[in-house]
Amino acid sequence: MFLMKEMSMKKSLLFGLLFILALFTVVPSAFAVDILSKSPYAGAIVIDAATGKVLFEDNADAKAYPASVTKLMVLLLILEAIEAQHLTLDDPITITAEASKIGGSQVYLKENEVFPVDELLYALIVQSANDAATALAIHYAGSKEAFVELMNKRARELEMKDTVFHSVHGLPPAKDQLPDVSTPRDIAKLCQELVKRPDVLKYTSTKERPFRAETDKPFIMRSHNHLLGNFEGCDGLKTGYFYAAGFSIAATAQKKGQRAIAVVMGSVDRKVRDAKTKELLSKGLMNLILNAPQTDSAPAPQTAQAPVAQSPAPDNAPNPRPETPSSDVLQIKISTLKIIGASIGILIILGFVMYAMRKRPRKNTYMG
Repeated sequence: MFLMKEMSMKKSLLFGLLFILALFTVVPSAFAVDILSKSPYAGAIVIDAATGKVLFEDNADAKAYPASVTKLMVLLLILEAIEAQHLTLDDPITITAEASKIGGSQVYLKENEVFPVDELLYALIVQSANDAATALAIHYAGSKEAFVELMNKRARELEMKDTVFHSVHGLPPAKDQLPDVSTPRDIAKLCQELVKRPDVLKYTSTKERPFRAETDKPFIMRSHNHLLGNFEGCDGLKTGYFYAAGFSIAATAQKKGQRAIAVVMGSVDRKVRDAKTKELLSKGLMNLILNAPQTDSAPAPQTAQAPVAQSPAPDNAPNPRPETPSSDVLQIKISTLKIIGASIGILIILGFVMYAMRKRPRKNTYMG
């Protein structure tokens, strides 16, 4: 009996060791790269979207893995290709076998399906679809590798000095591959370039959208950006995550005509990332609003004692007499009263004299 129990324990131990070995064999390749996530984050920055002025930074040049935030560069390149008339939003894209086999977040593209560029851009940003990113890249550049070269070229043009892309989707690297690397400062530069285009916000502000909408069972895409609808004025941009990278986000919001961009990278917790991003966006927007230059069209600040403004008189109009009587006016009125009083007094005296003369007896002045 004891021998059977001992053999059973050995079998359990053996199966446990095999399970652990299998786990490390199939575990995601995030274990193949250094873990860069920290608490509350690896680095963060807030900038003025209009000027690029830094409003706040904390370790903004820290190296981090952007994960799916990488897809923002794909969005920029495709929209620039449309601006250059190399593509249109209605161009049909036929899905390749390579694109259909990409894992992770996806819209489950099938080989030989056809979708317009516009629909795949929504899938790229709203669902963070890796298969859509691959399909767009192959359609435009001929291969993922060629598109990655375009991504790095554009990064250099934007002076993203610490950024190197190795993929079109930001997935953790497979064996013998390198991860995408960037910094909060570099991603902020990318976002500043993106928000110059109103069409960008059309995609990044979408919370939910059906894919294959014409079918009986469309796939409902939902944004991973939880600030949409939960932070006033937020209309973009993109989140990213894998284990070694932690949680990252590039977010933008507008308030009272001012727009700020906040980038938080490498947080160990999604809720912490979102809370910090809200805090930084709030501070950035408040800074911009308080320091916004006053324009002529802006209403003047009112105070409780401010007088009501009157319409200005023409330049050649005489100055109006003050409403409050001056000393000269008082003197004139007093003089007038004196004259009137003296006149009345004289008339009274004359009246008495004439009355007295009428009552006086007459003398006989005849001489014969």
